[in-house]
Amino acid sequence: MSVELTMLAIASVLGLLQLLIAARTGNSQRGVRWNVGARDEAPPPVGKVAGRLERAFRNFMETFAFFAVAVILCALAARHNWATIWGAQTYVAARILYLPLYAFGVPVLRTLIWLLATVSILLMYVALFYPAL
Repeated sequence: MSVELTMLAIASVLGLLQLLIAARTGNSQRGVRWNVGARDEAPPPVGKVAGRLERAFRNFMETFAFFAVAVILCALAARHNWATIWGAQTYVAARILYLPLYAFGVPVLRTLIWLLATVSILLMYVALFYPAL
């Protein structure tokens, strides 16, 4: 399996872990009744860390689809070079760093890490359209 596809697999596991962590943290604060109910009303508020974990997971989901498409397109187009490898590895590393930074409420650095992950996706798309990189 290529480095890029390996990073896609790792990112998928990371996303699943973020879902489980956010759900467990939030549901434990909202209670069993809300957790098993129809959830027709707005959810009860949770603490700061639980809210941050939920937002970090949503943020992951906003970028993951673009990353996955980039990896799959690069694989289908047989684009495999320093830019695709660097982009895939940096995206995963940045997303791993992003979670604790968001959970602990670290400003600025968290945003810079998000930017690094996003630029990494863009680098993969550049490599897709400009194979001479």
